[in-house]
Amino acid sequence: MIRIQLVDDDPHILSALRRLLRPHGWEMHAFTEIQSALDALAENEYAVIVSDYRMPEVDGVTYLQFAKQRQPRAMRMILSAYGDRQAMMQAINRAEIYRFLSKPWEEYELETALRAAIDLYLLRVQNERLLSQLEFQQTALQRQQHELLRLEAQFPGITRVKRDANGAVLVEFDEQSEHG
Repeated sequence: MIRIQLVDDDPHILSALRRLLRPHGWEMHAFTEIQSALDALAENEYAVIVSDYRMPEVDGVTYLQFAKQRQPRAMRMILSAYGDRQAMMQAINRAEIYRFLSKPWEEYELETALRAAIDLYLLRVQNERLLSQLEFQQTALQRQQHELLRLEAQFPGITRVKRDANGAVLVEFDEQSEHG
C-alpha cells in the first residue's frame, strides 16, 4: 500500500489534498501538528512526504530534513504559496526535495508530481531489493567456489567432471581396467 504523509498547518489545505488524491487509492495521513507528523514517521513507511513550506512551529524544509533522517527512501515535496528562489534552493540542498510545488496548485501538476515521485520511490525500493538479492547470490557463489577449491585440493580432478548435454555425468572407463 502506498502511503503519503501530508503536513500543513491549514486543515482546509489538507482536506482539499485528500479530496483530490482520494480517487488514486493511496493511503493518506494528514497532520496539522509537526510532532504528530514526526511520531507517524516512526510508525509508518511513507512513499512520499508533502509538507507546507511556512508553518508556525517549524518550516517545511526543517521538517523534511527530520523526515529525511527517519525515512531516507521517502520522496520529499514542498507546497508553498511563496515563490522565493532562495527558499527553493535551500529546500533542494538541505532536505533533498524532489519537487517544489506552488499554492494554489494545478490539480494535474500535483497529481503528476505525486505519481512520478511514487514511481521513483517504487523503483528505488525494487533496486534495493534486487541489490540485496544480488549480494546474497554473490555470497552463495563465493561459498560454492571456495568449496570447489577445497574439494579440488583434497581430491584432484573431482571438479573436472564431464557431462552430456542434459547435465548427466559421463563416466569413462579405462580400457585396461575393463580387461584386466
